[in-house]
Amino acid sequence: LLVSKDLGKHLLEVEDLLQKHGLLEADISAQTERVQALNAAALKFSELEGYQPCDPQIICNRVNHVQTCLEELEELAAKRRKELEDSRQLWTFFQEMEEAEAWIREKEKILAAKSCGRDLSSVLTLTNKHKTMLGELGNRRALLHQTMKKGEKILAKKSFSSAGVQEKMREVCLLWKKLEEVTGLHQQRLEDALSFFQFSADTDDLVAWLQDAYRIASSDDFGHDEHSSRALLRKHRAVVEQVEKHRATVLSLRQQLALLAPDHRQGVDVQIRVVEVEQLYGEVAEVAVLRTQWLQDALAVYRMFGEVHACEVWVDEKEQWLQRMEVPEELDEVEVVQHRFESLDQEMNSVMGRILDVNQVVQQLLDAGHPSSDEVRSCQDHLNSRWNRVVELVESKKSQLSSVLKIQNFLLEC
Repeated sequence: LLVSKDLGKHLLEVEDLLQKHGLLEADISAQTERVQALNAAALKFSELEGYQPCDPQIICNRVNHVQTCLEELEELAAKRRKELEDSRQLWTFFQEMEEAEAWIREKEKILAAKSCGRDLSSVLTLTNKHKTMLGELGNRRALLHQTMKKGEKILAKKSFSSAGVQEKMREVCLLWKKLEEVTGLHQQRLEDALSFFQFSADTDDLVAWLQDAYRIASSDDFGHDEHSSRALLRKHRAVVEQVEKHRATVLSLRQQLALLAPDHRQGVDVQIRVVEVEQLYGEVAEVAVLRTQWLQDALAVYRMFGEVHACEVWVDEKEQWLQRMEVPEELDEVEVVQHRFESLDQEMNSVMGRILDVNQVVQQLLDAGHPSSDEVRSCQDHLNSRWNRVVELVESKKSQLSSVLKIQNFLLEC
C-alpha cells in the first residue's frame, strides 16, 4: 500500500486516497506501540543470568530487525503522505484554474451579449451593473493571483511534470488578458454611450427651455397701463438675462459634440439637432429683443397717456377758471387778478415743458412706427389743441386786463 504509485487522477480521488492513508497511518501508530512493548519484553530475555532459553544476540538482532522494519514503514508512510499532499496541491491547482477559466468564459459571453443601452436611464443601470462586475473582477483577480502562486510553488518543487502546469497557467493568463481587454472595451462603450445620451438629454432640456422662453418672449401681452407694463418689462428683463446666460451653453454644443465618440458624433440626427438648437436660440434671442422694444414702447405710450391726462386735468381746471373769470373794473381787484396771472404764467411754463416732452416722445414713437401711432397722434393733437385754446384764453384775458389797467391809470392821472 505504501509503495503504490497511484496518486489519484483528480482531486476527489486524491482526497479519497489521503483518507485511506490516514487510516493506514493510524494502524501503523497502533502497531508501533505493540512493537515497542514486544521489543521491551524480548530484551528482558537477553538480560537473564544463568539459564538462557535463547542466545541474547539473536534476541537483539531480532528486536533491531523489527525496529528497522517499523522505521522503514514509517518513512514510507511519510513519503507517501508527502506525495499524496503534493498530488492534492496539484489537482487543487488544476481545479481552481478550471473554475477560473469557466468564470472567465462566462463573463466573456455576458460582455459579448451586453448592449450599451437605449437611453440615459438604461445606460446608467448598465453602468452600475458594470461597476459591480468590476468588483467581482477584482476579487477574482486576487484569487487567480493566489492560484498562480500555487502553480509557481508546484513548479519549484519539480515533483511532477511541469508542462501541464505551465500550459494551464499560460492558457488562463491569456484568457484573463483577453477578458480585461473586453471589459475595458465594454466600459469605454458604456462611457461613450453615457456621454452621448447625457448630451442628448441636456440638449432636450435646453430645447424645452428655449421653447418655453420663446413662448414667453413672443407674448402679445404688453400690459394695460403703466404699472402692468412696467411689471411685464421687469419680468421680461429677467427672461432676457436667462437667455443671455444660455448663450454660452448653446455655443458649447459643437465642442461637446466633438468630444463624443465617432459613432455618435457623426450621426446625422445629432448634427441636425445641434443646428436646430442654434437656430431656435437665435429666434428666441431675436424675439426677446423685439419684445423688449415693444414693452418699452408700450411703457412709453402709457407714460405719455398718463402725462397727457395730467396735463389735460390742469388744462380743464384752468380753462373753466378762465371762462368763469370776469375782468374787474376796480384797480385793486385788477391788481389781484394780475398777480394770479403771474402765478399762472409760472404754472404754464412748467406745463409747457411737460407738453414739449410729450410731443418729443410722440415723435419718437411715430418715427419708430409704433402700432398705436394713430391713437398716439390723435392724443397729441387733442392735447395741443386744448393747450392752444387755453393759451388763447389767457392772452385774451391778459389783453382785457391790460386795457382796464390803462383806463384806470389814465383816470388816476386825470
